[in-house]
Amino acid sequence: MPKHLIALDVDGTIVGYDGSLSEPVRKVLTELTEAGHHLVVSTGRALPGALEVVHALELKEGFVVCSNGSVVVKLDPALPLGWEMHHVVSFDPRDALVRMREALPNALFLVEDPDLHRWASAPFPHGELAESDTLDIVDFDELLEKRATRIVMREVNGTAEEFAVAVDRLGLHEVSYSVGWSNWLDIAPDGISKASGLQIVEDELGIDHSLSVGAGDGLNDIEMIEWVHHSIVMGQAKDVLKELGTVVTEPVDDDGLAIALVDYFDLDRSILSLEGSRSTRS
Repeated sequence: MPKHLIALDVDGTIVGYDGSLSEPVRKVLTELTEAGHHLVVSTGRALPGALEVVHALELKEGFVVCSNGSVVVKLDPALPLGWEMHHVVSFDPRDALVRMREALPNALFLVEDPDLHRWASAPFPHGELAESDTLDIVDFDELLEKRATRIVMREVNGTAEEFAVAVDRLGLHEVSYSVGWSNWLDIAPDGISKASGLQIVEDELGIDHSLSVGAGDGLNDIEMIEWVHHSIVMGQAKDVLKELGTVVTEPVDDDGLAIALVDYFDLDRSILSLEGSRSTRS
């Protein structure tokens, strides 16, 4: 089989929402990388959180698309850190932040800068940021002076419906944004998404687009699901994403990613019966 580009979301796709990685998923992804396919972790996480999954899967070479496409990293075991920045896009977050705070003054705000550092107006709920040890708490006005690869707005209180109404009022036409699962808004530079980052990777690898496969579960995966030639949507995803997928697989807790990849790449289905507890991130 020709070598494919396999672009995979992390939370809710590769790992469960608690960060756990099942043995069937790990084994399937290992088998595909050993066969020479190009596995690309494609996530809204910042690089430190993305690298947790890279290390769990023992990926040494290739590319990682993080911060919803604003940051593309090249893996290289010969480098001191094992990786280097390949492509970074940033923007001035001032206008968006001001409008966001006017709409939801009690929300939490976070800015990721081009140096991969993160700054927030207040601590986020425990467990929501995989790489929370890199977070500095500053006054909101200080966030306005930063350069951003991504902004996050998190409303801890209020309903999802109220949050959606507030987001609609923002009128953020100069940026790309997606609403997450729990009153969470991700904002990237205009035109930037997982798909734009993956296009860079595809061009770099010289892979024919018909050999692209992708899987995701969230609204920030829409552009990626539309971009790949063969798209896998997780069973717990919202209907708007399911309508775009080539196939809809089982939920993440039922190893839906492993099932879909076994079927597409015609792997030995005995992999799916592997037993063992799900390993969790540290």
